[in-house]
Amino acid sequence: MEKGRRQFALIILDILLIQVGVLFCFLLRFDGKLSTEPAASYLMVYFKWAILITVVKIGVYAMFQLYNSLWRYASVEELIQVVLAALFGVFSFFAVLYVLDITLPRSIVILSGIMDMLLLGAVRFGYRALRIVKDYGASGLIKRFHDKRILIVGAGVAGATLAKEIKNQASGRDLIVGFIDDDVTKQGRLINGITVLGDRFDILRAVIDHKVDEIIIALPSGNHSVIKEVVNICTQAHCRLRILPSLDELLSGQVTVNAIRNVEIDDLLGRDVINLDETAYARLIFGKIVMVTGAGGSIGSEIVRQVLKHKPAKVLMIDIYENNLYNLQQELLRELADAPLEVLIASVRDCKRIDELMERYRPQIIFHAAAHKHVPLMETSPKEAIKNNIFGTLNLITTAQKYEVERFVQISTDKAVNPTNVMGATKRACEMLIQAMNGLSRTELIAVRFGNVLGSDGSVIPLFKKQIADGGPVTVTHKDIIRYFMTIPEATRLVIQAASLGKGGEIFVLDMGEPIRIYELAEKMIRLSGFEPHRDIEIKVTGLRPGEKLFEELLIDDQHTVSTELDKIFVEKTTPLDWPNVSQEIANLKEALEHSENQAKIALSDMVKTYIYPR
Repeated sequence: MEKGRRQFALIILDILLIQVGVLFCFLLRFDGKLSTEPAASYLMVYFKWAILITVVKIGVYAMFQLYNSLWRYASVEELIQVVLAALFGVFSFFAVLYVLDITLPRSIVILSGIMDMLLLGAVRFGYRALRIVKDYGASGLIKRFHDKRILIVGAGVAGATLAKEIKNQASGRDLIVGFIDDDVTKQGRLINGITVLGDRFDILRAVIDHKVDEIIIALPSGNHSVIKEVVNICTQAHCRLRILPSLDELLSGQVTVNAIRNVEIDDLLGRDVINLDETAYARLIFGKIVMVTGAGGSIGSEIVRQVLKHKPAKVLMIDIYENNLYNLQQELLRELADAPLEVLIASVRDCKRIDELMERYRPQIIFHAAAHKHVPLMETSPKEAIKNNIFGTLNLITTAQKYEVERFVQISTDKAVNPTNVMGATKRACEMLIQAMNGLSRTELIAVRFGNVLGSDGSVIPLFKKQIADGGPVTVTHKDIIRYFMTIPEATRLVIQAASLGKGGEIFVLDMGEPIRIYELAEKMIRLSGFEPHRDIEIKVTGLRPGEKLFEELLIDDQHTVSTELDKIFVEKTTPLDWPNVSQEIANLKEALEHSENQAKIALSDMVKTYIYPR
């Protein structure tokens, strides 16, 4: 009912405006002398047919939906509607004169169309201006006429579709000021009525010239090096930054406004999609019973997700912490109601429990991701690190060999390279177990080594996010500390791919790309959160923690690694290890656990020669 009354009022107002416009046209055409001939005669002719002409014009305006728009949201689209409606109104006016053989000056007809544009447009936009002044005050008129001024980076299909959808939104409050595209053939051209302002190096100039509030990066098929450079440029603009998901994420193939997300640090640090050998990948998993230890953790849970994509017979999810495991189970069952999952609470240190599970389920592949991994905590609890990481792994390997598991994959870390801390030393000891125990049975033992993963439990990214959300300060241990980063999905896919390549006894090393300076990472995360580092959010340098390196060792070294048939995966050249010698060192380490933490660290350094522990 309210809508009907509003439309009726609009029509009545437009009827009055049409008459006012025509009278004004007569005044212009006849220099204000309406009582003299021939003005008086023409005016009488118009009055005779005024109702018909007005009804025809109102019908044209209704056809252009001038009575379905909300005036308070009047925008450029409404202006275009008014202009087109007025033009067609002129044509309809001429049509009435022609069909009924009515004589009126053509100038009156044309001028009436112009007056309709001016009067109808002025009333509609004037109403919106008054509403803005009422809601936000006079100072808000310019600011609020468009809520956001948007710059779209990428004038391809995705960018053009996105621009069209933004323009078609009901509110009509956002203005797209232009496109940015590196294609020189597009620059200076109009796409959907929007100008391509330049290439990526013109972004900052465009932001200033056009008072941009928000940048949207619409490059879903762009390689990551380009996106990374664009994001780096955009972070200097000090305006909101959003991005369309990649093609991998846009599973539906539809580009929608709802698909836009905030730019994440992954967009700055992630890398181009890696080409995998999907056949070997699938052959490793299809129809197999797969056990994943530490399945509730960030790496273990992603391994489970990746494994499920390749139709295993069953996935055994093992973890000692039931909350994470339960949450993962519920997530997976929501997505795959018939997922072949078994959720099992167990500690890898519990020999009897692990033996029971192996005997009952007979897994064919094991991904061992369970470990204590926090460097500072393991420095203060070295015995727990040794028990869980080394003896838990030894227990798993021994049981796997007993039940003739086909392949055992140990998740290792770059901190195992020349370790300076207990955690790194225990992970190197696990690699030594892989090397020494391979060949003792039919089970092929493999280790895969990589660096930090973005967003993993306890990593620097979630910590920085929380600190920024709390208003700072963001804490960095040293201004020059650097780390290698990889996304969790990338790391886990490479782990499974390396497992498909292994023949037993190898230590696979993943190419982590270029190192990242953590201090600069903190600055970028602050900017991506909409703040200015050192002004809005403080960055505090706290000093290196016990056992922490300033620079992690380079993972890829031509002198110590050989390439495989797949990019990003290498094999470390190693000296063969003899099991009797390693087993003796394990026995010494076990005995040391009965004594002090200092003796345990000494025994660990005796086993891992590259771990130097002051005695």
